[in-house]
Amino acid sequence: MVVGGGQAGLSVAHCLQKRGLRPLVLERHRIGHAWARQRWQSFCLVTPNWQCRLPDFPYDGDDPEGFMGREEIVGYLQRFADHIRVPVREGVAVNRLMASGGGFRLFTDEGPIDADQVVVATGGYHRPKRHPLAARLPEAILQIDACDYDSPERLPPGPVLVVGSGQSGCQIAEDLFLAGRRVHLSVGRAPRSPRRYRGRDVVDWLDRMGYYAMPIDQQDDPRAVRAKTNHYLTGRDGGREIDLRRRALEGMVLHGRLAEVGQERIRFAHDLAANLDGADAVYSRICRSIDAYIEAEGLIAPEEPPYVPCWTPPPGPPAPLDLASEPLTAVIWCTGYHQDFSWVEVPVFDGAGRPAHRRGITPVPGLYFLGLPWLHTWGSARFCGVADDAEYLAEAIRMRSSRRAASQERLECTALLGS
Repeated sequence: MVVGGGQAGLSVAHCLQKRGLRPLVLERHRIGHAWARQRWQSFCLVTPNWQCRLPDFPYDGDDPEGFMGREEIVGYLQRFADHIRVPVREGVAVNRLMASGGGFRLFTDEGPIDADQVVVATGGYHRPKRHPLAARLPEAILQIDACDYDSPERLPPGPVLVVGSGQSGCQIAEDLFLAGRRVHLSVGRAPRSPRRYRGRDVVDWLDRMGYYAMPIDQQDDPRAVRAKTNHYLTGRDGGREIDLRRRALEGMVLHGRLAEVGQERIRFAHDLAANLDGADAVYSRICRSIDAYIEAEGLIAPEEPPYVPCWTPPPGPPAPLDLASEPLTAVIWCTGYHQDFSWVEVPVFDGAGRPAHRRGITPVPGLYFLGLPWLHTWGSARFCGVADDAEYLAEAIRMRSSRRAASQERLECTALLGS
């Protein structure tokens, strides 16, 4: 059984089927649901289309250097599902998973199902996080999470506060700002990345340099790596970087991290300058690593000047956001997600509720996870890396199935000889 019909679940099901096994995929909603229903209208990938490399089904469009939008992503996944012809039961939710008789029992909307082996491929972004002070906002202000944001037109007119400056926060703030909305952005410590550098998309450089394929156990601090926020940039308008300093010059209002919320005003930490400097430091470090790679490989690439900040926050403590003079109508929380595997009633989790595994293989024989961020590499939860993880898991499952079949055959032979 494979739980989840996104790119991870479909990928491992295809890899299992290639090995002569018969997987069944259970999908609570429809194929590509998260892409179709939990992304905004202007959403697009931040990685180029050529990096979409599902197993035996690379990107099949005519714009490899472009960035697929929401509907295109769903279409690509559906074409993959049609191509591999793996049985998928849509609209079937798995509400509980427990060990049972040497295998597992899944309690679904359509009744219990028993399985020898189960792959949990439901991703790692389940429940939106909100700042603990969210409940103190005035009731008149609409509060939504990033996964519920659709478009500027779906929000009430008036100023909007976006909290969080990771990929979703920066892109949603830009979406609102480009639509002419008055936007406040609470900037955290998320890093940023150049879009193009020295003649190539930065993803191209990093892919060549092996960053997406580097195993997590080769990182200096695997725990810290798993906790890091993704770099912000965008595939919008053909792909470009996001420079919040330039947006500030153009009228977007930047603040530091959220510090205090009341019925009359919102206060922010005095860390905006430090957070912008930290994001730029990562930006420059990426550029220097590419410079070093170009030099080491003896490549010819156009030179580029170093980044120079175009705006700095005013000195002194930041003024609070007064809700009387700046009546916010909406707050969008872009502050990350919790993993929620509470429905998996098998002892494979650490104290924080994260599954313990080695490249998706848990300590409980027959239970696997796939599609988690940094399951094995930076690309594990992306279209570029899920195929390698799926092939690895499928082979592990095939080998276990073969061993179980051989053991069963020996038992039957012994019983036959004894009779």
